[in-house]
This record gives sequence, structure tokens and C-alpha cells, in this order.
Amino acid sequence: MENYLSASESRLKEIYFDLLKEYQKFKDMNLKLNMARGKPSSEQLDLSLEMLDILNSTSNLKSRDGVDLRNYGICDGIPEIKEFISELSGISPENFIVGGNSSLSMMFDTISHFMIKGGEGCKPWASQGKIKFLCPAPGYDRHFAISEYFGMEMITIPMTKTGPDMDLVEKLVQNDEKIKGIWCVPKYSNPQGITYSDKTVKRLANLKTAAKDFKIIWDNAYFIHDLKDNGDNLLNIMEECKKSGTENLPIIFFSTSKITFPGAGVAFMACAGENLTALKKMYATKTVGFDKLNQLRHLRFLKDKETILNHMKKHQAILKPKFDLIINTLESEFSGNPIIKWENPNGGYFVSVETYPHCAKKVVELCKDAGVVLTSAGATYPYKNDPNDSNIRLAPTYPSKDELKLAMQLFCICVKIAVIEKRLNNNK
Repeated sequence: MENYLSASESRLKEIYFDLLKEYQKFKDMNLKLNMARGKPSSEQLDLSLEMLDILNSTSNLKSRDGVDLRNYGICDGIPEIKEFISELSGISPENFIVGGNSSLSMMFDTISHFMIKGGEGCKPWASQGKIKFLCPAPGYDRHFAISEYFGMEMITIPMTKTGPDMDLVEKLVQNDEKIKGIWCVPKYSNPQGITYSDKTVKRLANLKTAAKDFKIIWDNAYFIHDLKDNGDNLLNIMEECKKSGTENLPIIFFSTSKITFPGAGVAFMACAGENLTALKKMYATKTVGFDKLNQLRHLRFLKDKETILNHMKKHQAILKPKFDLIINTLESEFSGNPIIKWENPNGGYFVSVETYPHCAKKVVELCKDAGVVLTSAGATYPYKNDPNDSNIRLAPTYPSKDELKLAMQLFCICVKIAVIEKRLNNNK
């Protein structure tokens, strides 16, 4: 492929008109493809269908210690499923609260709790004036939406190959007591697929913060979502915080949303010390018990660490060819070309692309006009403001391989059109 950054204006125009012809062919197909969110495909959801047959009217619906799980009670989760998630995570069972179907909902509850009640003997966040949260970016748009909902000032922290820019994080939190926390997707980050290095995890566990009530919101959504057999390893932040005497820093989240059924999974929260006491009290006030039959259903289907990891191998077999298709297409179309860069993740649900500056919105718009919906440009930044207008999150999980192949062909054409238009306009 020619380097559009060094090609002459006449050559750019020649290529541009050829690309417009190709683009029109895709518009004529009347495509209706959606790659906006990281949703499991129907094929993935089918992997867990047997779970729906596990409980019926003849099933033993009591816990190990004889509690009738059809009834009220045990609002922090049945002991057996705490032991199950403990084996997977390396965090002690007593540190867990088991929720409903959404870890994002538990994150919202957690932020709401500190806004209303406060922590570590401090006033509620809502009564401390304009508080701030650190937002590694590119990052997860729904984290930013929670911060925005509660009126926080969001501070963008650049992501590096090893996680958030820790030099900047440490500098900021040491000097500003209004900074109350940081959002983290520590393994296979959304959208870049970066796993925090051991050094980054240790630095987070040893943060010296001006705010006594600072929290690390540790959204470990992709903790066993490897695309390759030699997946990334993530250091256990709870253990690192124990060593450092900072157990009140992290609040950790997991879920089965992309393991079984996103709309009917099980969410988990892990924390320690005052956090655990306060959040257990909050949930004991909020509910007389989450869906314990769903907890039991998951436990009997997923069983143990070996079983769930084998189950995730089935997900991997479905997902890896789709990710390979995206990476291979990008390499075929743009290898060695400076107009676009991309990440090749070892796991997670997304491929992050950086286009030539100030072209991402145009690429997304062109794709949408031709029938392929992508995540909105800017969504991976606080306030939806990508300063370079360059990041695009590709979500390959939901479409079929044939649909994905078409979508990627169109995407590459749109990138080329957007870059050439930018170059031609810059020459005016």
C-alpha cells in the first residue's frame, strides 16, 4: 500500500476516486452490521444452554449447609460460590460479596455508597465539593458515564504498554485530596487489551494519597478471557495491598457476564477492612437476598476451576479466529503504513485502533453510512473527548466471521478515504 503521507496530491486524488467507487459498492449492499459493543455471539451463548436444565422442580435447592435457596436470606452470597470465585481469583472467600447479574451495577452501588455515606471517617464525597476521579484512557465508556452521572471531574490518565501512566498518577494523588479514586480494567483493558505489569500493580498498591478515602475500582472483567493458550498473568492486587497495609484501597469486581449469559450471570465484589463492613451493610439494607438459585445454577454448571477454564477454551475457539481476521486484515492493508496503528491483544473483547489524527469520527461516520455501526469515536475518553480524534474500538465478538470480513473490508476503505480527505484538505 502506498504511503498516503508522502504521495503527491494528484496521486492522492486518483486513489481517492477509486476508493469512493469501492465504498459505493458497499453502500449498495444495504448492510446492517453492529460492532458497537462487546457482546457475545449466539454461538457463545449456546455454550451455556445446558445450564438452564440443571435446576428443575425435582432438584435439590438447598445449600451445602441446608439453607433453602428459594427463600429470602444470605444477601452476600452462598458460601459455595464464594469458594468457587476464590479458587479462580486467589482472593479469600470471606472477602467476597456476591451480587445480581451485573458487576457494573455493583460498581454504581459502590460509588453511590461513598457519595452518600463516605468512608475511612471522612465526609461523604457528595459533601466534599467537586471531587475528581482518575480515568485511564483509552478506557471503558461506562466507567466514565458513572463518574459523569455523579458530577465528578474526570482527569484523563494516558495508558502505556504497562497500564496507566503511574508517574502522573502518583504525582496527582499525592497533592490533591479531591481525587478520590481511579478506574482500572487491569487485565486485557477495554479497549486496548493491555494487562497491567507487576510493577504497575505494586505501585498502585503502594499509592500515597492525599485523600484518606481514595479507592481503586478494579474492574477485572476479563480475568479468564484469554485468546491464546499463553495468556497474560495479572498480579493479585489484594495480596500486594496486604503486604503494604493498604487493604482499604482496592474494590475488585468480577462477573460471569461473558462466561455464561450477560443478562443472567453472577457478579462478584471483593474488598477488605472498612470497605467490606460498610458495603455488606449497604447491601443488607438494599436487599434481602440476590438470586441464589442463579448462583446455585452457575455453581453446578461451572463446578470448579478446571471446568470453567475448559469452558473458556470453547469461547476461545470461537473468538480467536475473529480476532485473527481483524489483525490479519489490518496487517494486509496497512502493514508498515503510518496512517494507522493497532493493538494485538492476548485476550479480552476488543481491538483498539489509532487512526491518523483527526480522522476517527470521519471513519465511524463513513462506516455507519454504509451500514456498519462502530463504537462512537471519542467514547473511550472522558466526556467523549478524544483530543486527537484517533481512537476507534473494534468489537469483533458479535458478528459472524462472514459479516466481520465484510465489515473489516469496509473499515479499511473508510480509513483510507478519511485519511486522504484529511491530507487533501490540509494541502488547501
